[in-house]
Amino acid sequence: MLLAELQVFHSRPIAPTRRVALGQTLLPCDPAPGFGGVLLGAVAARFTPEVDPDLWPDLVSLTHQVEAGRRIPQPRLRHRFQEDRVGLTPSVHRLFRNDEGTLRASFSTEKGAPAQHVLGAIYAANGLPDGRRGTVLSAVRRGLAWSGEIGPGLLAHLSGKNTSSLHADAVADPIGWAMNVLGMSSIEARPEKAQIQRQFREALIDAHPDHGGDDVDAARRIADLSEARRILLAS
Repeated sequence: MLLAELQVFHSRPIAPTRRVALGQTLLPCDPAPGFGGVLLGAVAARFTPEVDPDLWPDLVSLTHQVEAGRRIPQPRLRHRFQEDRVGLTPSVHRLFRNDEGTLRASFSTEKGAPAQHVLGAIYAANGLPDGRRGTVLSAVRRGLAWSGEIGPGLLAHLSGKNTSSLHADAVADPIGWAMNVLGMSSIEARPEKAQIQRQFREALIDAHPDHGGDDVDAARRIADLSEARRILLAS
């Protein structure tokens, strides 16, 4: 299932005038940073290591200027941002929910210079509502500073939520996901610590392979239960 999409149009890296424009975007950001913010941050994390390091400070500065709603003189970072897409080539970056409910990102890496993709992610945030733009650009800055693998840990980190789970529901609403995992979704008030611990122990017993569950499924279930307990105890 497609959760977010960013289409960046760019000139060829060897073109004398380097240009960037935006195409189709699907960037839901409620609650912020939302799946849109996770995707933009992931694009920044994927391509920034290949950008000239001399440009990194200016990329961070640009995020703050976009966040403040300032007019950005062009060209910027050796590229001109424009609305016209004539003569430019598109690349598409997407965030998906797979069949297991977890997040997965895909990137177009065959075309365009790395800086063009990062600039596209930053400028895309400019079209978001004022109340969401700051949180989304914070996710982009986390992506700019990322130095680890481009994988599950990155996507959880970019969400800015109190969770390390890559389940899409955990990223969108960690508290709601945790209560559902522990079988407490029908409880209206926030559960007490003792209630959380009791529910965790009971669910853990049911999930154990000794009770007839598949080892792989049991391991996944136990990991989710542990993460759900951590989220609720930390909130």
